[in-house]
Amino acid sequence: MGIDRRRRASLALTLNFVALFLAVSALTTSYWCEGTRKVVKPFCTGPATAKRSFCIGFNGSGVNDTRLVQYIWETGDDKYVLRKFHTGIWFSCEVNINMSGEKCRSFLYVAPSNERGVLWLCIVAECLYILLLATGGILMSIEVCHFGNVIDGLKLNAFAAIFTVLSGLLGMVAHMMFTTAFQLTVSLGPEDWKPQSWDYSWSYILAWTSFTACMASSVTTINRYTKTILEFKHKRRNIEKNLKIKQKLLELDSPEQVWDMYISSVPSTAEELLDLSSNGRKLSNTSIFLDLNDLPEPQGEEYC
Repeated sequence: MGIDRRRRASLALTLNFVALFLAVSALTTSYWCEGTRKVVKPFCTGPATAKRSFCIGFNGSGVNDTRLVQYIWETGDDKYVLRKFHTGIWFSCEVNINMSGEKCRSFLYVAPSNERGVLWLCIVAECLYILLLATGGILMSIEVCHFGNVIDGLKLNAFAAIFTVLSGLLGMVAHMMFTTAFQLTVSLGPEDWKPQSWDYSWSYILAWTSFTACMASSVTTINRYTKTILEFKHKRRNIEKNLKIKQKLLELDSPEQVWDMYISSVPSTAEELLDLSSNGRKLSNTSIFLDLNDLPEPQGEEYC
C-alpha cells in the first residue's frame, strides 16, 4: 500500500511540474494567435534598380516628381501585401513592410478601451495560476520527500490538492478571458491592426495543455488522499471489531456463554481469524467441549 501511494504521489508531482513548465512557456511567449493583415503597398522610394514586391514602383526614369505623369501597373490584389502577425497576452508583433524584422507593441493598447479591464484580469489570473501551481508543486515535493508521520503527509496532501484545484480553475478562467478579449479586439480594434485571417497558435495550445495537466494532477492528488482515508477507516473498523470481541470473551465466565459468543462472532475473513489466534486467546477444549465419559447414561425403559 505504501509503495502504491508513493507512486501516485510521484505521478501527481510530475504532472504538476509539466503543467507549471507549459504555463510559464505560454505566458512568456507571444504566439497565442497568428494571422495575416492585408495592407496597401507604399510607394517605392529611391532609385528603382530592381522591382520590389513590397512597394509600388513608378513608371519612367525613376524621378519622383509630382509634376510628371506616373504610371502604376499594379492592379487588384497586386496593390496589397499580406503582413504576418502574432499576438500574446503581453505583445502583438507584426512583420515590417519590407519583410525584414518585426514591429511590436503592447496588446493592452491594441485592445479597445472597454476591454482593457478584462485583459488586466486575464494577466492577474494567469500570474495567480502559476503561483498557486508552484505552491502545490512545492507541497507535493515536501510530501514525497517526507518520511515522518503519515498524518502530516495527509495534511500536506490535502493542502496540495486544494492549491492545485484552485490554480486549475484560475487558469481556465484566464484562458477564456483572453479568448474573449482577442475576438472582441478583432471586431472592434483599430483599423491598422485588424487581421484579415487568424487562428490560434502553439502558445495557446501550450496554455490549455498546461490546464489539462494541472487538473490531472489535482484529480490524482485528491484520489490519493481519499483512498488513504478510506484505507485508514477500514483498518480502524477492523481493529475496533476485534477489540470488542476480545473484551466480550474476557468478560464471560461460563463455557456455554463463551461457546455461544464464539459462534456468533466467528471472523468473516482469514485475516481476522489469524489476528484472534495470534494473541493467545484460544479457547481450551476443556472449557468448551464436555468429556463424553462424564455424561450420565440415559435411563431407558426395560422391555420384556
